[in-house]
Amino acid sequence: MSAILPLPPPQSPPRAGGAARLTLKPDGGSRGLLDGAWWPRSRDLLVELPALIEALAPVWGRVTRVAVNPEHWPVVPRQVPVLGHVVKVGWFTPELDPHKLLLLSYGAGRWDLLVIPPGSTAASAARLMSAASECDGPPLSASGLIAADQAWEYEGGTAQVP
Repeated sequence: MSAILPLPPPQSPPRAGGAARLTLKPDGGSRGLLDGAWWPRSRDLLVELPALIEALAPVWGRVTRVAVNPEHWPVVPRQVPVLGHVVKVGWFTPELDPHKLLLLSYGAGRWDLLVIPPGSTAASAARLMSAASECDGPPLSASGLIAADQAWEYEGGTAQVP
């Protein structure tokens, strides 16, 4: 005789220190190359993704899949438990910008976020978040925005981040 017992919902790992640092385009903004920016506190996707997905749930609905380029993530987990369900995580090397995160929601669509390096200064992160969430969308790719900001820092604030 066997019994079928319901499994408890997956438990989310501890957070890396609070709510997600995130900015999104306002409603009605054009799609463009990016839909906003995310500034994680670490390079640990298992710790960082739950806070991001929880913050996005009220705005974008239930995120079911995430895609990253593994260049800046030491470990890419296959799944991440979030809000009582499992989000599948995949990686794409040549197809996905290393500074971008792609999120998918069943029936709701796709979103692309600039990933600001965790070690960035607050000033740099603020510039990048502002540029990535402009109404008409940034004119540069995710890596283009990062490079422009690094040039801005290198030049002592004289170059212009779009």
